[in-house]
Order: sequence, then C-alpha cells, then structure tokens
Amino acid sequence: MQFQRRFEAEGHAGRPLPSKVSQEILIEAQHYLSILHQEHGVSPGYLQRLEEMRTELEHSGTYWQTEEELSYGAMIAWRNNTRCIGRLNWQTLQVRDMRHLSTAQDIFIEIVEHIRLATNGGKIRSMITIFAPQHPGYPGIRIWNPQFIRYAGYRQADGTVIGDPLHTELTEAVRQLGWQGAQGGPFDLLPIIIQMPGHSPELFELPRDCVLEVALSHPEFSWFAELGVKWHALPVISNMRLEIGGISYTAAPFNGWYMGTEIGARNLGDVNRYNLLPLIAKAMELDTRSDRTLWKDRALVELNRAVLHSFALAGITIIDHHTAARQFVHHEKHERQAGRALYADWGWIVPPMSGSTTPVFHIPYENRQITPNFFYQDDPWLE
Repeated sequence: MQFQRRFEAEGHAGRPLPSKVSQEILIEAQHYLSILHQEHGVSPGYLQRLEEMRTELEHSGTYWQTEEELSYGAMIAWRNNTRCIGRLNWQTLQVRDMRHLSTAQDIFIEIVEHIRLATNGGKIRSMITIFAPQHPGYPGIRIWNPQFIRYAGYRQADGTVIGDPLHTELTEAVRQLGWQGAQGGPFDLLPIIIQMPGHSPELFELPRDCVLEVALSHPEFSWFAELGVKWHALPVISNMRLEIGGISYTAAPFNGWYMGTEIGARNLGDVNRYNLLPLIAKAMELDTRSDRTLWKDRALVELNRAVLHSFALAGITIIDHHTAARQFVHHEKHERQAGRALYADWGWIVPPMSGSTTPVFHIPYENRQITPNFFYQDDPWLE
C-alpha cells in the first residue's frame, strides 16, 4: 500500500468525497461483492467485508481491495468485455498486483517484466498487471501508449506517413516531450510514456531484447519476404481503465494473444493503416483497375495467410478467425450453463474478414456494458 501512503502524505486522502459519490462506489462494491461470493466464495463473510468497505469509504472516500477481490475482478472484467472474441479463456488470466508502486521508473520496470513474462518465448500467456487505483476526484496513473508495443507514424510534408498512420498524433506528442525518434522507418518502436498523478509524463525506451517481432513470409510466394514487413508478437492493451467494485484502475495493461486478422486485415491491410493490399496485388500481378476483379479480397487472403504462416513458423501463439469464432460460441454455451447472460458488440465480434463464414455472424447479440469491465479513456495528450 506504498502508493496509498504516498497519496495520503501528499494531502489527497483523508478527504471524504460527497456522500453521493461514496454511496455510488458502495453500491458498485456491494454488487461486485455479491458476485464474488456467489461465484468464488471469498472469505471473510459478505456482511463483514461490506462493513469494512463502508468504513473505509466513510474515512477516505475510497477503499482498498484484497488481492482475491482484485484478481477475480480482473477475470470477470475480461469475461464482461463485449468487444473481445477470446473470452473463453477468462479464467486463465494471470494477475500481477503492482498497486504498491509509486514511481514511473518502478512502473516501467514492471512493464518490461510483463512483456517478458507474457511473451514467454512465443508461448503467449494471458496476463494483466494492475497498478495503483485512481483516487476518486483525482487523476490516476496513465500510460499514454494504446499498447506497450506500437510503431511510430512519421507524417511527411506531402501528407503521406512512414510507419503506422494510427500513431502519428502520439508520435508527434512524444517528440514534443523530447523523443528524437529512431531511424524514421516503418517499424520504429515508440517509447513507453508514463504519467503519474500531478506530474509530467516520463519517457522510457523499451529494451530491444524484450520485444519479440515476426518477419512475415508466405508459404508459396517467395517474394513476400522481400517486402520487409514484420509485426510484434504480443498485443498488450495499456490505455483502458479497469473498473472493479466502483474502484478505477487507470493503468491496468492486459494481453491475450493475436487473432490473425487483427494483424493482416486491420493493422497491415487497412487503408488507414499500413495499406499493403495494393503492394501485394501488384506483386501478385492482379488486375487492380476495377473492384469487380476482387483484387483486394485476393490480396487480403494472401496477407492473412502470410501472418498465420509466419507466426506458426516462429512458434508464436496466434489464432485464426474461424477457430476464434467457434471458441466464442463455445464460451457462450458455457456462460448459459452457468446461468449468466453473454453480451457482445456484434461489429467487433464478427471478424473483419470472411465474417459470414463464421458462426458468430448469424447470432444476434445484445451489447450491454456491465461491471467489472474495461473502459476506454481519453488520450492523455489531448486532455
């Protein structure tokens, strides 16, 4: 609880928030506690723990969750997230409790450790590292990067972009903070940006040896490797807010493993990202003069084949969209048997390629946000 003591020392804690805010937190705490005891049977007893939460809220406007409450809450948050197709594995999530850390340097050390542990030599582990919670009414810890491992986007004078166009604003923001950039190439790793409450953001360069990347090749086209395309093995979401029992964790980075289309159809194939389809179509000698030739579709399939082939060749965990969709339907069956409703954002669950060939395409889903869950936050550099 080192972070909490530092927060109190700076004069922030010990100031109970208006009773309305505390009451809202208590309602959420009671809701989560009932789920926890029903599903997990955590001790001490429900009424005793609820009274402890109430006392803490009256004193400081917040409360400190136990490790059991934190861990199971993170798992449920994954289970409840409507945009994730990989929720079948929610109970396998490895939870790292790092709430005691109080400096950006210490947090960065654990970010690197998260990357190493989760990468696991290519046998990806589902993992979350949870840093200190946000005190209600005050800013929380923020990691500026949308993912730990992201490539810079360098905007050129003619409006074109070298690198990832999705991250031009972030690249410009970190340059304003003093980052000189790397080589100005298409796959330059952005630094990690950590901002502690009430402090300026700090930059940290990731050690090269902790980032596993995959050079893409194709099972049939020898020329594909000459394109020089690569992607990183580990997708760690780092800009979402985790909410458990009314407590917000504004820095709670988590990862599963990639579904192939996330890389092939979106990161590399999307016209607003790396936009590789015209390049691949040219190498395939396809007729690109009309959409009716379906050149985009043919190039997209081969790009996604290259992604799956390359990850498998490198021994790195990845799943194809057909298998992921079948697993999601299996997950829905499990949830129904457990007496729980399953909510999903159809537009995110249906894969961005060959959607109608997967079983989730034909199932209507209700998109309802329930807690615990992960929520989007505004970009810190725009606040």
